[in-house]
Amino acid sequence: MPSPKRSIHVVAGVITDARGRILLNRRTENRDMPGLWEFPGGKREQGETSEQALVRELREELGIEAEVGDWIMDVPQLYPDKHLRLEVRHIRSWKGSPRGREGQAITWVAPDRLSRYSMPPADLPVVAALRHPDRYLITPEPTTDDAAAHQDWYARLARALEAGVRRVQLRTPASPARVALAEQAVARHRGSVQWLLNRDIELARRLGVGVHLGAEQLLQLDARPLPADQLVAASCHDLAQLQAAQRLGCDFAVLGPVQATDSHRGATPMGWEAFEVLRAQVSLPIYALGGLGADDIVQARRHGAQGVAAIRAYWPA
Repeated sequence: MPSPKRSIHVVAGVITDARGRILLNRRTENRDMPGLWEFPGGKREQGETSEQALVRELREELGIEAEVGDWIMDVPQLYPDKHLRLEVRHIRSWKGSPRGREGQAITWVAPDRLSRYSMPPADLPVVAALRHPDRYLITPEPTTDDAAAHQDWYARLARALEAGVRRVQLRTPASPARVALAEQAVARHRGSVQWLLNRDIELARRLGVGVHLGAEQLLQLDARPLPADQLVAASCHDLAQLQAAQRLGCDFAVLGPVQATDSHRGATPMGWEAFEVLRAQVSLPIYALGGLGADDIVQARRHGAQGVAAIRAYWPA
């Protein structure tokens, strides 16, 4: 019978310099996953608070005296030999000049270049949380194809964007009028919003935007359907689908339903505990979906989510 995996709580810090660059540590050859880059920090010892552990680790690793700031997220991650919980905190300020005191290389990286660095699985969702929105709006479909319904739909979308939504999945089935509606939305807000089209790979390719794959599409594809500069996401409900999304090279996934929701009345909610178990087995950034809204983002990040995806919660009345 295999031995139970040990559980480790690691606390890491996001250290930002005056130019907005973020400090990364490179794992040394005498550690597991050597050569990978990570946010600096280390194991929380018995009797320590997270703040005490992070202050101590940054002193030992980098030779700085840090003031720990706001919590960002927790990332549960399952490794072959351990259950890891990575707690991530902002570093408000520090004294001293960071240097690799344990023989490790360090580097300062612009946020938009973090994805170029190979990292352990637990650090990848952190990069997404630092760089990308914590809210993902899934638009409802227009009620009809008449001009008044489309005008009302577009007005509500505009209000959602004014409220700060910056990542949007457009659900506009492929009638000519609704394709035109999607084209209009993308054209007017291309530079300020990350657009993904629901399931329509060809239209996404033509418009130069992302695509959100349905769960049924994941097992039909054998390669990422769009280039790296166009987002690819997927709806997932179980581990097999999450693993398929990761193999395809999806940028993120949506997992649920976490709670009961009117839009999926026949689906059994998985709850936060099951969500966390699934999240820990992949390195994808994941949005929690199902009966959730902006007030649930902190809870979602406690369980390793990028944030919350929703229709009604983000769609103005």
